[in-house]
Amino acid sequence: MPEKKKILYVDLDNTLVNFQSGIDRLHPPEIVGFEKDLDEVPRIFSLMKPIDGALEAYKLLAEHFDTYILSTAPWKNAQAWHDKVKWVQWHLGYESGSVAYKRLILSHHKNLNRGDFLVDDRRANGAETFEGELIPFGTEKFTTWDDVTNYLLPLA
Repeated sequence: MPEKKKILYVDLDNTLVNFQSGIDRLHPPEIVGFEKDLDEVPRIFSLMKPIDGALEAYKLLAEHFDTYILSTAPWKNAQAWHDKVKWVQWHLGYESGSVAYKRLILSHHKNLNRGDFLVDDRRANGAETFEGELIPFGTEKFTTWDDVTNYLLPLA
């Protein structure tokens, strides 16, 4: 029987996805009324680009871990839920057998997911009480995706 892979979750916003790239692509009239809550701007998530090295790292890690994307979508922006699914399909594959096929979990309670590792840029939405190890992306130790893969691959 093959050895069971460890479970790895990866956040989307500011972890796989460059949130600022979506903001930069908005037109000023689209921001009116959302200045303090830019994640609530309709379609903002469809405008975002991947973080450098993120897609390659996700694909590499998926070879060694039972890997899922675990993200939170803004409650007041229903379009964001749709756009996050479409983003994953567009960048990681739509077809059965693709690296993230049916491996997207949207939840405001990341701590309810069981697993070994969570790569996330924040401690919000249950990340701070996740049962496994939180890998704080964007910190001094995990500045880039190379830092993350170099740390995680030996632990697979």
